[in-house]
Amino acid sequence: MELLAPAGNFDKLKTAVYFGADAVYFSGKRYGLRAFAGNFSDDEIISALDYLHSHGKKGYVTLNIVANDQDFENLDEYLLLLQKANVDGVIVSDLGLIAYIRKNFPLINVHVSTQANVNNSFSAKVYVDMGVKRIVLARELDLKQIKALHMALPSVELEVFVHGAMCISYSGRCLLSNYLTGRDSNRGACVQACRWKYFVREESRDDELPIEEDERGTYIFNSKDLCLIDHLKELSDAGVSSCKIEGRMKSDYYVASVVNAYRRAMDGYDNYDILHSELEKTSHRRYTTGFMFGADDKEFLQDSMPIQSYVFIAKVVEDAKDGRVKVEMRNRFKEGNLLEILSPDENFLKILKVSNIMDENGEKLADVKKVQQIVEIDCPYPLKQGDILRVEKNNNDS
Repeated sequence: MELLAPAGNFDKLKTAVYFGADAVYFSGKRYGLRAFAGNFSDDEIISALDYLHSHGKKGYVTLNIVANDQDFENLDEYLLLLQKANVDGVIVSDLGLIAYIRKNFPLINVHVSTQANVNNSFSAKVYVDMGVKRIVLARELDLKQIKALHMALPSVELEVFVHGAMCISYSGRCLLSNYLTGRDSNRGACVQACRWKYFVREESRDDELPIEEDERGTYIFNSKDLCLIDHLKELSDAGVSSCKIEGRMKSDYYVASVVNAYRRAMDGYDNYDILHSELEKTSHRRYTTGFMFGADDKEFLQDSMPIQSYVFIAKVVEDAKDGRVKVEMRNRFKEGNLLEILSPDENFLKILKVSNIMDENGEKLADVKKVQQIVEIDCPYPLKQGDILRVEKNNNDS
């Protein structure tokens, strides 16, 4: 199966590639559903696809807004850009937009977005008959339904979300953000109103009561995060072609941690305690298997605040040389700190003790406090550009 990673900007795209993604999905400045991610200019799209292809990877660009007529006005220019850049696929939800691309740009592969909420083989066949290459299935399908759809239409690739934030609305078609704030989630401007804390107020009283769950169901919008790292073989057996990680709005560290864990799982790494721990070390909410195995694991969260057990301290910006390594600071660290290494190679989980810190002017430092300051430290390991240093939360004085 393909491991498909998110990228909100070029740095995150490079991180995804470094930590083992087979493909990356991202958005231009137009037509995507993550308007507040960094996203890619037209020139960056060309550069990103060149970078991916030079590393033997694929790149998919999102065009998954709910389109209005005016969205078609400059569409040809944008699609021509993507075609010339050899995009490996465009992710589209709007039926008219899919038909338009298939008719006018037949060389561009179309992937049907999860926003189209394909839940059955009959809907899927409509898209297959239109010539789409891949369908990103609705997150509401369970494993048996996925397998049945694959058996009915074995020629089309199936992509399934395996990790990340879950939307409370059916296949992400939410009106709550637009209603409460005027920011339309279906056009890329979701305010994540589902993560807010809600109360019930009785009309004749001033006091408020928190919305809670009882034996009949839940009355709150805030979902756990999806995690299917333990079930990749089952997905493969069901006919899934691509395992997708959510998170174009997430950090560089999130992309590195999650891609690293899933890459290792897909490559046969057998210590799942370590992999589970990896997914706890980056920002997340409590995990669920979502709809994949029925209705038993879809409880709500009382608190929408994400948690993580480790802090991103620094990123390696040049390969280590002569016992020293140059890093870019992301959170404060100082002489004597014990930092854990996040790496796709044999340096994974090794411990580096911070010593002999020097700034770019050769001045010795005891404490690195300037955001994104470049410093050098002693390093006994062959660290590579892109490796990450981190420390257990609340344990930065070791």
